[in-house]
Amino acid sequence: MCLASVFFSSPSAFIMSGVLDNVVAFLPPSLLGKWQLIVASAAVFNTIQNFLTLKLTRRIYNNVSPASVTALQARTFAVWTLTSAVVRFYAAFHIHEKAIYDMALFTYLIAFGHFSTELFIFKTARINAGVLSPTLQPTNILWIFSRRKLVDASRYSKDYAWLPAITILMHTTIPRSGTN
Repeated sequence: MCLASVFFSSPSAFIMSGVLDNVVAFLPPSLLGKWQLIVASAAVFNTIQNFLTLKLTRRIYNNVSPASVTALQARTFAVWTLTSAVVRFYAAFHIHEKAIYDMALFTYLIAFGHFSTELFIFKTARINAGVLSPTLQPTNILWIFSRRKLVDASRYSKDYAWLPAITILMHTTIPRSGTN
């Protein structure tokens, strides 16, 4: 019995079951991976809105005059958000690779640092609905950090085990200036 047949009882259930099963098969296997996919998708939305309008960005930076939130700032914010979305999307499907896992963790730490300083040091933002999502970064950070021990560090080390050999080879075979 397929997953879609539980939800659909009409003649179109056969068609929908194949579509839904294909979508479910595409999703990351772990709950943390699925969450990374949701957060990355939200970041893509945020990127698009930052390129198109200042309305939502002004909700975040709401403790300064609206003229202080410029299109240049919004586009810069959009590029950063898109970069973090790419890292988080990739982490959703490669959550057990140490380097990718750490990169995703750092995107949350950087975002948390940014929004914390805007709220508490520069005071350009006040807590409201627009700032709620960015201020929940500690939840993501704690979840990712708590699962860090499950990351397959041995795979990472096997993939890059040849690096020390290359370094040793380069130091022993390339003559240094002043030798011979």
